[in-house]
Amino acid sequence: MRCVLVSKSLDLRGYFGAEFARSAPRIELVDHTADATAEDVRLALAWHPPDDAFERYPNLQAVCSIAAGVDNIMACPSLPPDVDVVRVVDPGQAQMMSGYIVWHVIGHQRGFAAFRAQQRDRIWRRGDQRRARDVPVGILGSGGIGQRVAADLAQLGFPVMSWSRTAKPDSSASRSFHGPAGLAAMVGESELLVNLLPLTPETRGILNDNLFSRMRRGGYLIQVGRGEHLVEADLLAALDCGQLSGAALDVFATEPLPQTHPFWDHPQIVITPHDASDVSIGAVAATLAVTAEAIRAGQRPPHAIDRARGY
Repeated sequence: MRCVLVSKSLDLRGYFGAEFARSAPRIELVDHTADATAEDVRLALAWHPPDDAFERYPNLQAVCSIAAGVDNIMACPSLPPDVDVVRVVDPGQAQMMSGYIVWHVIGHQRGFAAFRAQQRDRIWRRGDQRRARDVPVGILGSGGIGQRVAADLAQLGFPVMSWSRTAKPDSSASRSFHGPAGLAAMVGESELLVNLLPLTPETRGILNDNLFSRMRRGGYLIQVGRGEHLVEADLLAALDCGQLSGAALDVFATEPLPQTHPFWDHPQIVITPHDASDVSIGAVAATLAVTAEAIRAGQRPPHAIDRARGY
């Protein structure tokens, strides 16, 4: 089966070609810019595709992302309405993301930023000890990664809550909330707020002044969803007035983050360069191979998203 590589920002063949040749030998990779026979292409691997990317492929049946997020593919104007969009599910990515979040949760609980400042100024002063049970964490998003994060935090003794668009049962790790009323209720109990949501029209700008004002005063934001979830001016205002004591930001509306952006110099913001976690090359190759087999069998690919919901 022929799979076209489509990206305006990454060399997908350079990233994945060798692994695909080893683990998905039945898939022939073709470059979007090559003069391949477009009618033979039934599968695409994409990341931030050009606006006209899919116009040449009338028999395209599925587009695989190289990550868990698919919003950049869904936003492509030439994506046909009947083509499946497939996300990558990688347990290793969930583990890496959880480690990143646990780092910041414990850092807030134990006041590690204050210790770093004391070291800089050669100050020896012990801090107040806070137990994990006294620091409630709210998680926006209860998919596979959110469930792993909730389980790891609960194991460490943190009270964990999870919010999703629709109702989900409580788990042994977290209490579940859903819908607008549930969002307000969960955030009102949260000292730390972790954003793992997909980007949809409904979630764009969800991290805003209204949400921050409901949190416990002195709360902390961990933003690992999409940059467009955050209203940046509202975060700066919440930090400057003390409603939030800090924020860890891994994703941004503009990447790389511009050198002149005020986030760089803000003493209460920790910046990482969209590096909280990564999908393994092997997981992407496995997803592509399984998707190709489903197409050959006339079946819908596993992990194909609900395009009406956007995830």
